[in-house]
Amino acid sequence: MASPVEIDQDEILARKLQAKYDLEYAMSQKSEQSETDMDLQNQSRKRSASTSTDEIEIISQSRNSRSIDTRPLCKYGAKCYRENPMHFMEYRHSGEVNNNNNVSENSQKKLKGHHHTVEQPKVETNDQSQSQLSNKYSYYLSKVRGLENEFNSRNSSIHIKEILSLEKSELISSVQFNYMFDVSWLLDQYPPKDRNNPILIVHGYSGQSRINLEQQGQPFPHVKFFQAKLEMSYGTHHSKMMFLLYSDGLRIVIHTANLIPQDWGRRTQGVWISPLFSKRQNKSESASDNDTGFKQDLLDYIASYGPALFEWRSRIMEHDLSAAKVFLIASVPGRHSGRNLDRWGHLKLRKILKRHGPSKDKVSASWPAICQFSSIGSLGSSRDSWLYNEFRTSLSATTATKLSHLGERKADIKLIFPSVENVRNCLEGYKGGSCLPYNRATANKQLWLNTLLHNWAAKKSGRHRASPHIKTYTRVSPDSTELAWFHLTSANLSKAAWGAFEKNETQLMIRSYEIGVLFLPQQFGNDKSFKTCDLKTHWLIPYDLPLIPYGSQDAPWTWDTPHLDPDTHGAQWIPGGYKAFRESRYEKDE
Repeated sequence: MASPVEIDQDEILARKLQAKYDLEYAMSQKSEQSETDMDLQNQSRKRSASTSTDEIEIISQSRNSRSIDTRPLCKYGAKCYRENPMHFMEYRHSGEVNNNNNVSENSQKKLKGHHHTVEQPKVETNDQSQSQLSNKYSYYLSKVRGLENEFNSRNSSIHIKEILSLEKSELISSVQFNYMFDVSWLLDQYPPKDRNNPILIVHGYSGQSRINLEQQGQPFPHVKFFQAKLEMSYGTHHSKMMFLLYSDGLRIVIHTANLIPQDWGRRTQGVWISPLFSKRQNKSESASDNDTGFKQDLLDYIASYGPALFEWRSRIMEHDLSAAKVFLIASVPGRHSGRNLDRWGHLKLRKILKRHGPSKDKVSASWPAICQFSSIGSLGSSRDSWLYNEFRTSLSATTATKLSHLGERKADIKLIFPSVENVRNCLEGYKGGSCLPYNRATANKQLWLNTLLHNWAAKKSGRHRASPHIKTYTRVSPDSTELAWFHLTSANLSKAAWGAFEKNETQLMIRSYEIGVLFLPQQFGNDKSFKTCDLKTHWLIPYDLPLIPYGSQDAPWTWDTPHLDPDTHGAQWIPGGYKAFRESRYEKDE
């Protein structure tokens, strides 16, 4: 069995590789913008007519900031034999001009087929998008470019630009918690009237990564940054949440997408949008809450960041959050024990299900637990190391039962993770696998996991070919028609995200920040369960039931493994060489 350090190194290396891939996309887009050399007047006409002079000045500053070429000189100069596009992003070559055209003609040839914009799905804003919140559960899938209209309907799907345009009232300020950011793209998603209002970005970067992120924000003085403290080695700030403070209320959004264009274009994401919480009329009254404890749990989570977010903690306290019908399940880095043992991670899920979840009489062990995710950590040498031990116990929790009792049957576990064929045939081709960071070394240590895996299949939601970056956990009836509960979260299948017992189960060790919402039927007036596909009430499980197990020829996608069969764009996937970009037909498709 691998040591704890080995386990978490595997996971962090995978996430770093994800960041590297998406950074390459972002850099290529910016280079393309520079080559176009669009003058400021044309740029302003292309943007909204209401764009302010200040905003135009910010755009100009942003463009100028990109003109400085800080790349070191490649020792081979113009005779460089390298083919890797990332090499030409990282190193300057002889004959290149140190200005906006900072990639030579030779470099451009090497990058042919790579430069392209990430087109977004059709969106509706302002008056058109108000009906979005008619969804009974306030749960949506992200819109996906290229789908038929019925699968991007206003009742069941939404785009980030629509989320940020729901209110006509003034946006005073906002907070964006996330793992990855493209700051200039993010600002473009806000309505023009709100783009200069204060924005706080909460991240987990340190060292050079932190410097790079903050450099993105330099042209925008109203964008501030806060680095979440990651005291546990190899942990990440993986939570994805928005605070949107308006003149007439506060809205909270919890979702699964990074704040980069790739995640909102052709990938499957999940979004929960709160009601607009109004301010409490009588501030002297005690802070209101409901039986989900949503407000107190959110305050506890914000407190974990320390004094820097106390101002936002006070703002939350000023508002009435009792209309929230979901339970908050979060993870905070640290070693938690005593009264805090079940405050975070999978033990928090276990506690809520024991107190408010389905009864054992209704949901027996014949209801499997289905876990669907976009990344897999090192789970141990056998399924009993963690997955079928402590994590399974939490997923199996019901009211009025003691699962630790000898002989008590627990739920079977079924896992959904894209196979190589799923990725090869997705809308993005192999590029869609860049958001699925499972590495070969980890996969080879836990071949036992493959027997539990099922393909990503989502024809009913129209997202069969939209790479799934969404993460969901649920219990499903044997006939696949009912859900006992449903959890939407940023947490992938890993001990770093959910926590692992230490010291004879008296301590829970968590490495990363995560956040999600748990839906229980009784909070929405349902009897004892949700229907798996009740379009009348807009409950839409993202994948098809029953599940499709891996076949004898299927293997889980690993993104550091060469995949030579051509994908939907005629590309191969050669990690390191990026042959997928160099020899693909993406440019023709675009």
